[in-house]
Amino acid sequence: MADVLESGERERFERLVMPHQDAAFNFARWLLRSRADAEDVTQEAMVRAYRFFRGFRGGDARAWLLQIVRNACYTWLEKNRAVDLTTEFDESIHQQHSGNSPEAAAVAANERDHLMRALESLPPRSREVLVLRELEGCSYKEIAAIASVPIGTVMSTLARARERLQQVLSRSTGRAAAGTPVRRDGGAL
Repeated sequence: MADVLESGERERFERLVMPHQDAAFNFARWLLRSRADAEDVTQEAMVRAYRFFRGFRGGDARAWLLQIVRNACYTWLEKNRAVDLTTEFDESIHQQHSGNSPEAAAVAANERDHLMRALESLPPRSREVLVLRELEGCSYKEIAAIASVPIGTVMSTLARARERLQQVLSRSTGRAAAGTPVRRDGGAL
């Protein structure tokens, strides 16, 4: 199969787009909540980006690629998990039941895992703005371009997403603190 891009364009693609492949995967991983699905969707998005690179007129290649990844993720979610797009976080639905002992649960509940679970519990639209802003360091303008929404929508969505994340973290921290045995020096057992 012949290359879609000529040599010079292929080199330009490699220089401008390929450095953002890790950000593309990270974004897909957070939206899809599955490493394997994110790998598949990122690969598909990279192929799309390559095929349509002639249409890229310059500007921010990272935002352009992340917009392609976002669209690929939402297409994948619509086909495979449409309920994820409409279900808001509801503790009674999303609560994880664990058969682990209290000791194993205490060891497993480090801050990073706690934050990841809380972030994953948010709806995809809230997760995407948080991931783009806080983990990928995108500006409001870049997020607006990636999500195809006005900057004001980005700011209000981000504010609500931060508030929801804080609520989820507060609820689970309070629940964990109430049920975790504590040593005399204040540490968890």
